[in-house]
Amino acid sequence: MADSFIIPSERIVSKIYIIRNKKVMLDRDLAKLYGVQVRVLNQAVKRNIERFPADFMFQLTREEIKIARSQFVTLQRGGWGNSAFTEQGVAMLSSVLNSKRAINVNIQIIRTFTKIRELLATNEILQRKMMEMEKKYDGKIKEIFNTLGLLMIEKIKPKKEIGFK
Repeated sequence: MADSFIIPSERIVSKIYIIRNKKVMLDRDLAKLYGVQVRVLNQAVKRNIERFPADFMFQLTREEIKIARSQFVTLQRGGWGNSAFTEQGVAMLSSVLNSKRAINVNIQIIRTFTKIRELLATNEILQRKMMEMEKKYDGKIKEIFNTLGLLMIEKIKPKKEIGFK
């Protein structure tokens, strides 16, 4: 099937940005992935705006666009809109674009968002375990250094001579 191509996860991850402390994808990048023009994507959203509350999609301010352009060298002037879609907004896009390609791309994007979330959770768990180990063994490590310190002090003390004078 021509519509069942695979987009590498790395390509999708490179299009996920943090804006307003949310992981989002920009309309420009989504349009490329879906194989449509940005205006077509945005028109479909406008026709179904009730499906896109503020936690699904938001408009970037001029300042955010300016910052985005300076942070992400790949963003160039022109050729892209100013909408940012959260994971939920991306999921909703497949229902308004309603093509096999949109559905296939959305499945891949949602899987990528899920992998990112799992990696972050794993990272948090590892961090927590490391902190627990530090707390658990911190006292033992101090004991070792204290013991080594005592041994060093004993070495420094003059020893009694053995034998006759």
